[in-house]
Amino acid sequence: MTRIQAPRGTFDVLPDDAARRERLEGQAKRILESAGYSRIETPAFEATELFARGVGESTDIVRKEMYTFTDAADRSLTLRPEGTAPICRAYIEHGMHKLPQPVKLYYLSSFFRAEAPQKGRYRQFWQVGAEAIGSAQPETDAELIVLLSELLDALGVRARLLVSSLGTAETRSEYREELRDYLRAELSLSDELEANPLRAFDRADPATRAVMQRAPKLLDRLTPQDKEHFEEVCALLDRAGIGFEIDPTLVRGLDYYTRTVFEFSSDELGAQSGVGGGGRYDRLVEQLGGQSTPACGWAAGVERMLLAAGELPIAPMVVDLFVALAGPDAASAGFELARQARVAGLRAQLELSNRSLKGQLKHADRIGARYVAIVSAGQPTSLKEMETGEQQQLGADQVIPTILRGSRLG
Repeated sequence: MTRIQAPRGTFDVLPDDAARRERLEGQAKRILESAGYSRIETPAFEATELFARGVGESTDIVRKEMYTFTDAADRSLTLRPEGTAPICRAYIEHGMHKLPQPVKLYYLSSFFRAEAPQKGRYRQFWQVGAEAIGSAQPETDAELIVLLSELLDALGVRARLLVSSLGTAETRSEYREELRDYLRAELSLSDELEANPLRAFDRADPATRAVMQRAPKLLDRLTPQDKEHFEEVCALLDRAGIGFEIDPTLVRGLDYYTRTVFEFSSDELGAQSGVGGGGRYDRLVEQLGGQSTPACGWAAGVERMLLAAGELPIAPMVVDLFVALAGPDAASAGFELARQARVAGLRAQLELSNRSLKGQLKHADRIGARYVAIVSAGQPTSLKEMETGEQQQLGADQVIPTILRGSRLG
């Protein structure tokens, strides 16, 4: 019989992997909540139209990478490929514009893209993301960049920060036409580049790269207001001691970005070096049917951050009490002792493998249990402190209080 394996581009999170992820999640929660961001989670699938309208029909995500299906009611649904559009949908649906602005949200969710699996890129993957909806201030952009920098620093990820500005949607539209005309004169354009010529900046082939080095730059086409906004963001990053490079070729793969865009990249990840990034999206809420609402945010790949972080020190699991059974007749009393210990706030495990008493004591030592309670039917419980080896006989009702006091035995 053929052995069933996880689908290509997916993976199992095993216990050791989960411990590293929990450390990352803890750092994200600490850093983001300290800055006033509250957690939000949206459904794993949404109406396909949300991503077509929000992300952009000309993007690779919408054209090539979405998992889309039709349900029993003939509705087109898509597994979410990114997090910003769903959060903007939730912002509109739940009337969050009535709340004090900006509404500051973060998420830690799984996403789905049908792209070729490679190092750090999967078809199901996790991202930490942060969104500040309802503020046009450059301080918002800078704060979000600083928070992602703090998260990467806390994980030991060494990353280079690239920043740029895409200006307004009108500026970018005019520039897109200018760039398309330039590319038509220099290259034979594919349908993809005809639809979205900015993607040429991402191409790796030498001929296209040479052409793009001479291409006009959007950063040189900014309006005075957009230029002032970008300069203020850069000044705030300087003031915060965040090193960065201005990269006029920086292109994010989503159509909704306006003004500030940024990306953190790590040499630990090879050619696909992006760890996380984002930018401002001042028209997305309006495009999805809401009021005109400025916003800014970012997302960072959990798997990519863990790859770039290398080894993360993980605290071992604490086991306060292991309940050993001196014979099958003790199972019921042992079960109850373990249950009561957990109710009292102790981390307690019960023997479940029918090992010999000697085997149970070895197992308790292997998992690092602080105490072992040896339960016998109709007899006092023997409580052993594993560090000292001290042991004494106690009534069943004295075992938990003794452990909670942390007193030495004997």
